[in-house]
Amino acid sequence: MRLPHILAVVVITLPVLAWSPAPKHADEPTHRVLVFTKTAGFRHGSIPDGVEAMRKIGESRGWAVEHTEDSETFTDEGLAEYDAVVFLSTTGDVLDGAQQEAFEKFIQSGKGYMGIHAAADTEYDWPWYASLVGAQFKSHPSIQEATIHVLDQHHPSTKHLGAHWVRTDEWYDYRSMPADEVSKLLALDETTYEGATMGETHPIAWCHEYDGGRSFYTGGGHTSESFTEPDFVRHLEGGLAWVLGEED
Repeated sequence: MRLPHILAVVVITLPVLAWSPAPKHADEPTHRVLVFTKTAGFRHGSIPDGVEAMRKIGESRGWAVEHTEDSETFTDEGLAEYDAVVFLSTTGDVLDGAQQEAFEKFIQSGKGYMGIHAAADTEYDWPWYASLVGAQFKSHPSIQEATIHVLDQHHPSTKHLGAHWVRTDEWYDYRSMPADEVSKLLALDETTYEGATMGETHPIAWCHEYDGGRSFYTGGGHTSESFTEPDFVRHLEGGLAWVLGEED
């Protein structure tokens, strides 16, 4: 005789269960990131590895990471849905004048930029971009191991490292140093490898706030192996987190 009462409890309880919120990562990414890999010069064979690494970072953080080689995405409307754009080993002249203007407005609206490796070998005739990325590629020696001094052990991109970091990559020399207001995060020790030309001070990763937005650049990432190297992947994750305003 108590069955109707039990059924009533079940009927009342089920709607509550049905409205339980889903995990945030499942449906609503906290940020949207565009990885851009167009090349008009040398093309790095490691680009697919870098794209995959960025996608995995996005999955682990609840960020939606999309990839394109299409510069036609660089319109006000095309960029509006993203919080940051990653230039992953882009080379040469990859955006026309209208696309450059759209990207400038994107940064000026408070959005973010991340440059990896050959992002510094891109758009030499666009002064605004040179200031955004922080420095422009000059040359490099052969791939080899080097010691890196960790200049900032509190930044999200470097806090997992000790005072020094030893790894193998293609080490860029730059045409000039990043500006004084740019925060230098990592610097190469030129006494630990051959062919460097910048001297005692040789930054290889840095960040700054620029023209309303945030910019992070790392010179690593030439090799495919870089993108399965745990410390380097954490370096990328932390850099992108900073660009997106996630300081942890």
